[in-house]
Amino acid sequence: MEKFKDLVYERPDVKKINKEFSRCMKEFKAAKTAEEANAAFLGWMKIVEKNSTQLSIASIRNTMNVKDEFYDGEVKFFNRTMPRLMLKVKAASKALLKSPFRPQLEEKYGKLYFKSMEVEIDLFKSSIILDSIRESNLSTEYSKTAAECSVEFMGEKCNFYGLLRHMQSTDRAERKAAFEEWAKLYESISDKLDKQYDKLVKTRCAIAKKLGFKSYIDYIYPARGRYDYGANEVEAFREAVRTYITPLCEKMYKAQAERLGLEKLEWYDEDLVFPDGNAKPIGTPDELKEKARLMYEEMSPETGEYFDFMIEHELFDLETRENKHLGGYCTFLADEKAPFIFSNFNGTSADVDVLTHEAGHAFEAYYSSRRQPIVALTGSTSEINEIHSMTMEFFAYPYMERFFGENTDKYRYAHFCGALEDIPYLVCVDEFQHRVFENPSMTAAERRACWRGIEKKYMPWRSYDGNAFLEGGGFWMQKQHIFLYPFYYIDYAMAGLDALSLYKKQVEGGDAWGSYLKLCGMGGMYGYFETLERAGIPMPLNSEVVKDIAAFVEKRSEELKSRIGK
Repeated sequence: MEKFKDLVYERPDVKKINKEFSRCMKEFKAAKTAEEANAAFLGWMKIVEKNSTQLSIASIRNTMNVKDEFYDGEVKFFNRTMPRLMLKVKAASKALLKSPFRPQLEEKYGKLYFKSMEVEIDLFKSSIILDSIRESNLSTEYSKTAAECSVEFMGEKCNFYGLLRHMQSTDRAERKAAFEEWAKLYESISDKLDKQYDKLVKTRCAIAKKLGFKSYIDYIYPARGRYDYGANEVEAFREAVRTYITPLCEKMYKAQAERLGLEKLEWYDEDLVFPDGNAKPIGTPDELKEKARLMYEEMSPETGEYFDFMIEHELFDLETRENKHLGGYCTFLADEKAPFIFSNFNGTSADVDVLTHEAGHAFEAYYSSRRQPIVALTGSTSEINEIHSMTMEFFAYPYMERFFGENTDKYRYAHFCGALEDIPYLVCVDEFQHRVFENPSMTAAERRACWRGIEKKYMPWRSYDGNAFLEGGGFWMQKQHIFLYPFYYIDYAMAGLDALSLYKKQVEGGDAWGSYLKLCGMGGMYGYFETLERAGIPMPLNSEVVKDIAAFVEKRSEELKSRIGK
């Protein structure tokens, strides 16, 4: 493989793809043996993988610079053509499901793969092509709106991520000033975001209706591969979070306010864990990557091999810059069996979290793609995929000295508490989306009121220091997953508890690494319940598991806190 920057992008030739697909279909239908059918199947899978790789290259380069007109045009090309390509894939899938050789192929690729194929066929009709294109274009429009925002602050041009860094300053006046600029930026584009989201909600409801579903909620659960549970189970999970995790987080934030010498913790105080400052990583982005390389070499032979591959082929884009897409992600170049990590470093401990969280995704993709029979089985559903990333954050704890030096214990304590403190917000996002799609005719003002009510339910400590826009419920629109990846966010909460379960196993002397490797190696071969069972991970949809993890976190956080300053 070449370095990523040297990979040649070539827009797929739609006519050629159609011709090759037709040839593979003809060979598949004429197959006399399971081996011949499998060869034809692998032929059309290669077509899909090649097209997927070109899409990934275009998408990555577009997020590197959202004002790059060429790649902006290429992403729009894929938005137009991918739904139509799905018609070809649907026809191939139907043939596969009806094949007399299905039992042999199921044995090779797993029954879940075929079940997912059946669901995908049910969830895709030609009648939704234009709506799917519209949804993709609206998502791209949102990304550009958010990425183009910046403001001059303390002598530098800051986007949203740059301002968040200032909200970890030990100077409360600086934190408050950064917070006010951050809120102003979102308020300045709030009308535009409200309109974009209105259109997204209407478009998503139209897709669900055309497919015969009563609501978008009924559509999105099978669309996300949630075959083992539904909205009722998730509602019960949210209630378990409110019962067992919210009170512990409230206790943690109260202790944090006392530690900072504050009567009341405002939102811009929440990220400052220690009065003398949070632990900050030591080194430039390149130096942090080198430290990560040493960490992964020491962690295991498997992780060492993987990270050397990432560095050799320059499969990173980490530094924040103007016109770069917000956030971070890990994606995959199917043809190369190569992950790619994208982020926005801002000089805080979050930079190291990227080198563990997104690197956890990337490790699973690298490890699994070399063990699964087809690339399509490399990844799984998001509530499983997020276990790979969030667990890696905990497994990195023993190697953090090289990143944080004398402040390592501060980092571990803050990160560990933060892992639990994130969960109430995660369920807020999930409940908000359920409420929106239960009543899709909500006005922008009603959505904001809905959000603020949900915040008070799960995060009673949350205060915005009188900022009218945020106290009125404007905070919801800062979460890009609501716009881009509907109903994804609850998966972080479930996976977070799974990751804490694996860390608990490690702390208590169990073979947590063995469970983790087994988990990563399974890729998308099995469903959520079976995957957890095979990896030996407790089911977080059980309220007793939520209660048990909360008790572990309370005890372990005190142990980590006692090490600070020693």
